[in-house]
Amino acid sequence: MSTTLGGLKMNIDTLKISRILHKTTSNQNSGCYAVCWVQNGAEAIEINKTLYNNVSNAVFFLSPDHDWKILKKGTTTSSGYVLYIPKDVLNHPTFKNLHITEVRLLNSHEIPKINLSPGIETRIKAILEMMDELLSTNLKHREEAILSLLNTFFVYCDGKCNIKSVITDNNSRSALVYKFKKSIDQNITEHHEVRHYAKTLNISDKHLNECVKEVLGVNAKHLIDEQLVMRARHNLKFSDKTIKEIGYELGFSSPDYFSYFFKKHTGTAPSQLRKS
Repeated sequence: MSTTLGGLKMNIDTLKISRILHKTTSNQNSGCYAVCWVQNGAEAIEINKTLYNNVSNAVFFLSPDHDWKILKKGTTTSSGYVLYIPKDVLNHPTFKNLHITEVRLLNSHEIPKINLSPGIETRIKAILEMMDELLSTNLKHREEAILSLLNTFFVYCDGKCNIKSVITDNNSRSALVYKFKKSIDQNITEHHEVRHYAKTLNISDKHLNECVKEVLGVNAKHLIDEQLVMRARHNLKFSDKTIKEIGYELGFSSPDYFSYFFKKHTGTAPSQLRKS
């Protein structure tokens, strides 16, 4: 269906979302940009005859002139999604101020790669599923809703909490930081110290801090504190647990220390946030 939004005519139905199911998934829409979210089970991605390994849990932004295919293990489970985006859709004013569409990502000669921060994956999956659902309906204002969801998808991908790099098989520091962030996600309720995570990664505190600083521009402790604040805020806003229960579940030694930590990092006491 062709539609006119913001004075720009485009065919929203040429936007397509496909799951990565087969042993080989290749470019099926050569006139479109492709955003490939590769999850577990994928072995490699081949781009312009160059094979890249260790590609799981990453998002790749590929322009129409890229010849690509994704190779996966012979399983029937999905190994991710491919979002095909027509050029005319990306020209819509909705996206004009986004960093992601400014030459640097979708128009770059290099191939951008993003490792999503743990926890963001569920949001990205929900956005793609809602977009796909809307594409199959004739609901009123569906075009506006699809553009809004696509905009939200880009905002999440361009978030500072994610790890951005250029695709290579040798980006060891980015890979290390991703492992650190994943370990935080899995162990944050028990361990709040950088020393613990450095030890599990078999590196020194200093080296871990150097890697995080180089890749994300912050120190390692910042990522731990950021995750604690995010979880605390979510529980305070969307659960019926008491402040005391939330503090203990997040690994704080006392309710007072939890309140001190939360106010220090947000400027707001837990009790104030709960009332807002």
